[in-house]
Amino acid sequence: MLLWRAGIAAALVCAIGVLPWLSRTDPALTVLKSRSADRDPTPEVLADIRAQLGLDAGPFRLLGDWLDGLWRGDAGRSWISGSEVTPAVLQALGVSLLLMAVALVVAAVTAALICARTLWLGAHRRLDGRAGGSGSAVLAALPEFLTASVLATVVGVQLGWLPALGWYGPQWTILPALALGLPAGAVLGRLLDDLLPGAFAEPWALAATARGLPGRTVARQALRRCLPGLLPNTGLFVVGLTGGSVTVEQIFDIPGLGRTTLQAALAQDLPVLQAGTLALVLLAAAATGVAHLLARLLIGPALRDGALPSLHRPTPPARRSLPFAHGGLLVGVVALGLPRDPLALNTTERLAAPSPRHPFGTDALGRDILARVAHGALDTLLLAGAITAVTLLTGVALGLLPRVSGTLVDTVTALPPVLVALLVTAVVGSGTTTPALAVAAVAWAPLAAHTSALLRRNPPAPHPPPPRPRGAGPWSLLRHDRPPAAVPPVTRHALLRLPGVALALASLAFLGLGAQPPSPQWGLLLAENQPYAERAPWAVLTPAAVLALLGALAVTAAGEGRGGRRRRDRGEPDVPVPEQPAPAKELVRTG
Repeated sequence: MLLWRAGIAAALVCAIGVLPWLSRTDPALTVLKSRSADRDPTPEVLADIRAQLGLDAGPFRLLGDWLDGLWRGDAGRSWISGSEVTPAVLQALGVSLLLMAVALVVAAVTAALICARTLWLGAHRRLDGRAGGSGSAVLAALPEFLTASVLATVVGVQLGWLPALGWYGPQWTILPALALGLPAGAVLGRLLDDLLPGAFAEPWALAATARGLPGRTVARQALRRCLPGLLPNTGLFVVGLTGGSVTVEQIFDIPGLGRTTLQAALAQDLPVLQAGTLALVLLAAAATGVAHLLARLLIGPALRDGALPSLHRPTPPARRSLPFAHGGLLVGVVALGLPRDPLALNTTERLAAPSPRHPFGTDALGRDILARVAHGALDTLLLAGAITAVTLLTGVALGLLPRVSGTLVDTVTALPPVLVALLVTAVVGSGTTTPALAVAAVAWAPLAAHTSALLRRNPPAPHPPPPRPRGAGPWSLLRHDRPPAAVPPVTRHALLRLPGVALALASLAFLGLGAQPPSPQWGLLLAENQPYAERAPWAVLTPAAVLALLGALAVTAAGEGRGGRRRRDRGEPDVPVPEQPAPAKELVRTG
């Protein structure tokens, strides 16, 4: 297992090292445009640049030179500016680490506020076991680019309370830290809020209450008791901050590692992209490793041997009307906007306010925003459906081989989708296929883990199993018995993740890694209208409201799925679908 993990890590590092060789776009043409845009790209000129960069030496020579330079602290020189890469990347890394540290404080405060009610009720022996508010669940499911866009538009531009652009002092860290920390804190708070009722209901807590111990003491010990359930998610939590910093730094114009790497990917500045991507990967891997180490040190063999019982809040009855309400609103918006032309220009109505003629207003070119939102929704959801189908097949197939896919699932989970998108951009360039490939590369992992979990479970059958047919091998039994039992619940799981896939596509399109103008992709709508947030805030807030509606649909659909998951009377394994805010964040960790 250790060798398998080491092999995957080595393959990832080697892939980063040979990016100049893997790239379909000619790196020599990129360098020529940056150095001398007026010079003709003749074959002789391009061949001379390739010789200077060593691109004709082959992948092994490129990888060897890159690794040798890294060993000496030299990551090469930028193809665009000609400056050394290592000092610039280290400086950007320091900015990102400072931003993430402040975001962690915001996340801790947010999680404490979400859990305050449960802690107070538990300390005063009034805990009723009801789930927390849905507002935190919706916030947890929203991508960072959406939260950052709304904060920058409302708080930074319209109200003017805090600066929305730049990195010049403590005031400039507040809005970016809120954009990163609020969704992450909502995820952490939801996880902790689900664990606390189980801790207060354990025998030790009941005995402590009966002996008259102060409620504060019991609440403090309940928090410590929930630590085993939180530590395994801490790595993903920091990975989410790592990916989210790319989007937040881009929106708030922060010279951090995420923005530096993103701009290098868009400009095909591969030396900077290689160093930045490697730094982000190492940061995410270090966070995951530290989380696993803390779990082993603080919990010991109890977690390893399964002696520590799991904590969970009893699944509340699903509110069946909410998914239909959110879905109905979304369908209504799409139905109203589809008859309109999303590409029709009318420069006399530029940045027009919402009116009966244009319910969502118009953008900087006079195009109807409702039409663009509706057509963008159709394009995004259709692509998300295709990706969901592909990842479902991939997840089920790899889930049937847990020894092969188990370590691969752990590795993929530790990679934010935006890093995969940056690597894909370096190879094939930005376009409509880039976000699809990036999301599909990571979306299969939870479905494979779910399939493996279902196959490991052996629920008691109401009747003895039939005798094994003569001549039937293990592959035949696997094909005719176990997959049919796993496919229905995993299919439902995949459908519940479809809104999260759509949000992930929108997030990557917002960064410029997807479709290009004039496409009405959802994320692209926000990116196009962000510069006009001061004059026309509706151009940003109306698409953001529709995306928030999709996030709410993701949460309520997941709650409905969990509410109806237990079907022991039909012999279905009792393996609940993971709560949707966490899967959504796994996908939307561009953010």
